[in-house]
Amino acid sequence: MSIQSPGWPPPAAVPTATAAGPEHKGRPDAQAAVTALYEVHALGLVRLAHVMLGDRAAAEDVVQEAFGGLYRRWHHLSDTDRALPYVRSAVLNGCRSTLRRQRARGDGTDVPAPHAVSAEAAVLTSEERREVMRAMRLLPDRQREVLVLRFYLDEPEAEIARAMGISPSTVRSTAHRALAKLGRLLGESS
Repeated sequence: MSIQSPGWPPPAAVPTATAAGPEHKGRPDAQAAVTALYEVHALGLVRLAHVMLGDRAAAEDVVQEAFGGLYRRWHHLSDTDRALPYVRSAVLNGCRSTLRRQRARGDGTDVPAPHAVSAEAAVLTSEERREVMRAMRLLPDRQREVLVLRFYLDEPEAEIARAMGISPSTVRSTAHRALAKLGRLLGESS
């Protein structure tokens, strides 16, 4: 599955308010709202998942699933301003699940080379970035998540804490430990 163009979700894949059944009555704005959110944030979330997983196709799948889940649960949101944090948390959870499955199969240890031919892929293939990505993959999941959210997505500590379900002080201490370990890993590889 891959990221669709701005028309995501495809009209045939997303039921309309009348075809969706009783759960979407009174909330016909779900498709438009989720699509608008997708158009603005999908690329950044794919980048987040790509850094977490090391695989662009798997990252796109995780993001698609997260937005699909948001659409299905849209009628349960009491505060639609919380939709982005919900999707971000769903992406992180999807990455965790994917990594667990990879580890269970024994195929989650190597960072695959990017296979998309794009400007982003060209940047990611530089030797320095590959070294950082390899080192990042060696970090425990929580440490990697904190670093990606903090330094890649430039999220504030409070938002990271909310997305990960931990306290802001845990975010700070985890980031500190992660940066120290990343520095050691990168020092060993030079």
